[in-house]
Amino acid sequence: MSFSQICILAVIILYLLFVLYLGIKFSKGNKTTEDYYLGGRKLGPIVTAMSAEASDMSSWLLLGIPGLAYAGGFADPFWTSLGLAVGTYLNWLIVAARLRKYSEINGSATVPAFFSNRFGDDKNILSLISAIVIIIFFVPYTASGFSACGKLFKSLFGLDYMTSMIVFALVIIAYTALGGFLAASTSDLVQSIIMTIALATILFYGASQAGGWGAVFDNAKSLQGYLDLNNTHLMETSSSAPYNTLTKISTLAWGLGYFGMPHILLRFMAIEKKEKLTISRRIASIWVVIAMFSAIIIGLVARAMTAEGVMPVLDDPETAIIKISDILSRHGIFTACVAGLILAGILAATMSTADSQLLAAASSASDDICKKMFFKDMSEKTSMLIARGAVIVMSIIALVIASNPDSSVFQIVSFAWAGFGAAFGPLMLLALFWKRTNKYGALAGMISGGVMIFVWKFLVRPLGGVWNIYELLPGFIVSLVFIVVVSLITPAPEGKIIEDFEKVSAK
Repeated sequence: MSFSQICILAVIILYLLFVLYLGIKFSKGNKTTEDYYLGGRKLGPIVTAMSAEASDMSSWLLLGIPGLAYAGGFADPFWTSLGLAVGTYLNWLIVAARLRKYSEINGSATVPAFFSNRFGDDKNILSLISAIVIIIFFVPYTASGFSACGKLFKSLFGLDYMTSMIVFALVIIAYTALGGFLAASTSDLVQSIIMTIALATILFYGASQAGGWGAVFDNAKSLQGYLDLNNTHLMETSSSAPYNTLTKISTLAWGLGYFGMPHILLRFMAIEKKEKLTISRRIASIWVVIAMFSAIIIGLVARAMTAEGVMPVLDDPETAIIKISDILSRHGIFTACVAGLILAGILAATMSTADSQLLAAASSASDDICKKMFFKDMSEKTSMLIARGAVIVMSIIALVIASNPDSSVFQIVSFAWAGFGAAFGPLMLLALFWKRTNKYGALAGMISGGVMIFVWKFLVRPLGGVWNIYELLPGFIVSLVFIVVVSLITPAPEGKIIEDFEKVSAK
């Protein structure tokens, strides 16, 4: 191992020790499951904003988006990012405050609990189904994060892919299981800062190595369809293919996923005061736009570095930032430490999402399945032990899923994102804003949306042509239709359900 690699490794180890410290520190404050799952609803506006976006912008921000831009040019990552930016803003604008009020009024600490309490589901069927949905889609989502860690260390140090994943999984498990929501949210704030530093450093260093911004954009202009929003570049043949209106609409549909993301919705439920959500919305929206645009430009910079011979053609475009960091590290101790901080940023992006996903999945397993369905008299202590055990079990399953080093981080994330967007997105919106929604419609929408993701992904989309649409869009529409139709043909909600809805609307 070279001296620069030792410096990089030292910085990464220090970072990992820091997040472990956070887990130990916050473990002492977890007295109840609400403390463990929502931090006692005490998050400030800055922590709420940055932890929500750091847990959202997983490894695909630093690996997936630059990889898309490197291989295919501007169109695909631009339309994806535009959809996500709009979705982020609307989620904070119309969902955050109302969900914060509603979840406090009906005493909900998890998303599945909110659905059951919102619709008066005394048998907790909605809790059970939504908990199963969370586990089904969060495990592969977490696997994408573990895969990113494995790729990083295999690419940079030549270490075994599986061994690297296991090491980082153990760190994530440790501080998440110990510290719960406050440890995850506080570490997410720190991780968002590190991610920002990583993006800025790579952006400007890479451009200087490619010959300046003029050289970066001259190279992009020379590649057919590379900067065209209506065409995508085909790296294999140095040609282009149309990026038609249907594809744009399909890609913009990424933004619909925000309304159903449990780990983001939990941040809305956990803020100390709903009045502070305006500050959080502004911070989150601005950061997301800047971060995603920077990630796209990094892909262009990396492609220019390849054209200049500074960097070889990347077999795996998702390793662009890793390769640039490796080049940066060769200029002395200081730059090696900076490279270590950048690579810690990739780990931060991964860990900030994985910890939130594991926590949401664990709360579903312990509170929404075990406690509500099987052991209703379970103590707080036992419930927390089961939650921590669930973190471990689901991490093991995620490691198995991510064992293939050729798996695409972006593709894994896109499938899980679609699952939550379709199963929970329409239901969350209608639960908050349509009084006539009932538990029958909620159940029908949740199941139909989740099933449609699998049907479209594996049976319909492979047909190609007009059927080649991102599965989130048809899944979202089907779920919405089922909720509305089934709610209208079944008995209207009454009693406390209506009272709670009117309380939220009156505030």
